[in-house]
Amino acid sequence: MLVRLLFVVTLASFSLFAQEEEKDIEKMSEAFGHLLGNNIETIGVEFDIDLVVKGLKDASNGKNAPMSGDECLEAISFLRENSLKELAETNLKKAEEFLKQNAKEKNIVTLDEGKLQYKIEKKGNGPQVDPHSNPVIHYTGKYLDGKIFGQSTEAEILSLDETIQGFSKGLVGMQEGEKRTLYIHPDYGYGVQGFVPPNSLLTFEIEIVNAEAPEEKATDSLILESDRDSKSPPDLDAPSIR
Repeated sequence: MLVRLLFVVTLASFSLFAQEEEKDIEKMSEAFGHLLGNNIETIGVEFDIDLVVKGLKDASNGKNAPMSGDECLEAISFLRENSLKELAETNLKKAEEFLKQNAKEKNIVTLDEGKLQYKIEKKGNGPQVDPHSNPVIHYTGKYLDGKIFGQSTEAEILSLDETIQGFSKGLVGMQEGEKRTLYIHPDYGYGVQGFVPPNSLLTFEIEIVNAEAPEEKATDSLILESDRDSKSPPDLDAPSIR
């Protein structure tokens, strides 16, 4: 009797385990689909999701693909290049129109017409940032739509000699304690290279913590480069400016 009871309990436990495992597989399978979907968006090509799902099913059933792997990658590369070119043209028009209209707004200061503007959000009262210096800053970088693509979690050192032109010009003259919003044309930002969508207008909210970093720490500066020599396409959803 005891043996039978133990057998029944064991069988029930195994059944419950199998059900839980089945639920886990269901959740994991659906989550994996989300991973694929999210990564497909970053490729920069508008896929037919229904056919992507069909391809997954056909591949799992051993059916032949309509293109070879190399042909598929070549086609994706061609479409992505065209898509990025169109996006660059669209973004450039949006950037130039924004800067044109923004120049008319109250308290907007133009440093280079059509290229670089700023607005003082909070005045400072300490030493000023000099050209070729290494100020200590807090920053938040945003796209034109307000989406944040990078921000500091603590004060960081920025080398003005090793950064984008929007920073090397836009920070000069800021005082310690000052907060300023920079509006940067793509020519003074990352252009069609780097890690952001091509020809993106960038806005940076900057706070100057120290006008010049201590000499021993200046070598650890944050470098915001345009990466002009990069041959690879930009990441369309980069989380950080590093």
